Amino acid sequence: MGVWDLLLVGLVLLLGLCGVLVPGVPGSWLVWAAILWWALKDPRPLAWGVLVGATVVLFLSQVVRWALPPRRLRTSGATPRMAVYAGVGALLGFVLVPVVGAIPGFMGGVYLYERLRLGRHAEARAALRTVMRQGGSSVLAELFTCLLIAGAWLGAVIWG
Repeated sequence: MGVWDLLLVGLVLLLGLCGVLVPGVPGSWLVWAAILWWALKDPRPLAWGVLVGATVVLFLSQVVRWALPPRRLRTSGATPRMAVYAGVGALLGFVLVPVVGAIPGFMGGVYLYERLRLGRHAEARAALRTVMRQGGSSVLAELFTCLLIAGAWLGAVIWG
């Protein structure tokens, strides 16, 4: 698989990661489609293993998200800027503390946004709890799954 094909797959993965944070965009399906495209263009056992793993992880993520409360983020006061803070926090956390850092990074991004908006620790903490109860946990589960898949793809491309 050529460099341009890998860049396009990476771009679709990035678009899918951003799509997780935007309501109405099928971010996890874009991530899966990028992995499928990569596996079809590069038919090595490693690529197919990543595709099977991505499919299983996405299925489990859908089951977990079904058990979580439905997304009602707009009623909690979530804004697109908050989604950017949460997404950047999750990505930084995922890179700085491999894999598990995405969870505190996501919550830290939401907290930072609320702290800058409200100005006080107690209100920011209460707003973070509200956001997580109103569907932030569902967004976090989907984003974490997509980050895992993108990390597996990147690892397979670099070391495979």
